[in-house]
Amino acid sequence: MLKIAFHPIYKHPLPAGHRFPMLKYELLPEQLVYEGTCTEANFFEPEVPDDTPILRVHTADYYNHLKNLTLDAKAIRKIGFPLSEILVKREVMIADGTMKASKYALKHGVAMNIAGGTHHAYSNSGEGFCLLNDQAIGARYLQDQGLAKKILMVDLDVHQGNGTAEIFQKDSSVFTFSMHGKGNYPFKKEESDLDIALENGCDDDTYLSILKDILPKLIAAQQPDFIYYLCGVDVIASDKLGKLNLSIEGCKARDRFVLQTCKDHNIPVMCSMGGGYSPDIKTIIEAHANTFRLAQELFF
Repeated sequence: MLKIAFHPIYKHPLPAGHRFPMLKYELLPEQLVYEGTCTEANFFEPEVPDDTPILRVHTADYYNHLKNLTLDAKAIRKIGFPLSEILVKREVMIADGTMKASKYALKHGVAMNIAGGTHHAYSNSGEGFCLLNDQAIGARYLQDQGLAKKILMVDLDVHQGNGTAEIFQKDSSVFTFSMHGKGNYPFKKEESDLDIALENGCDDDTYLSILKDILPKLIAAQQPDFIYYLCGVDVIASDKLGKLNLSIEGCKARDRFVLQTCKDHNIPVMCSMGGGYSPDIKTIIEAHANTFRLAQELFF
């Protein structure tokens, strides 16, 4: 059974400028149930985890300031949200959802987190609306539990996974691959193990051609026993924050290729949703829903 992390706290109200994109956390599970892709049994609620796995990725100094709401004004500005107890709780529960979904992926081949993909969080700071790096925490958790040795991060959000790159920059047990918009935030990129920076306006054919060439070679070279997939839908042409030109069908073809490749190689894959900021909420929901539809179609 496809297992999906979702908790009502994901819907926590945010400042006015950020409320619209957060609607997807409420509407996406409703859409998946309404159309019959999922039932309530597919969803599980994450909890507040022990600090230990978080501190395996983030420094104690940063995490303690985060929990105690004592970050300085400059650090809070980098994050982009006013800091609050409920916001920090939301982030730690997203991390718990990714850790638990990772274990479900080991059992079923694939699992999802409605939220997550907080790849701009560094080991010692947050930025770009990311406080804690959920997939980095999940990766280290699996390794610490002896459940995975070599992990491949496949980050296909339109924005580079700069925080993930920094966290694993000296760690050969986690290979970081980010394929993103060259002209997109962050404007000062970190160095992933493999970065593919795409030109503005990159279309379906160009994007898929590059991905289909790169991913199988990476798997052959790295031999991962687990894959984290950050499947942001901010790659589509209508996205307000993206500069690529994929169609919804092109984005769906991207997801189909990644998920099918993981299945064909018998590599468990855990998916975090990442970004999506098109002006029409229906576009965001449809693009994200495709990922869940494909997971059900290909694995169950």
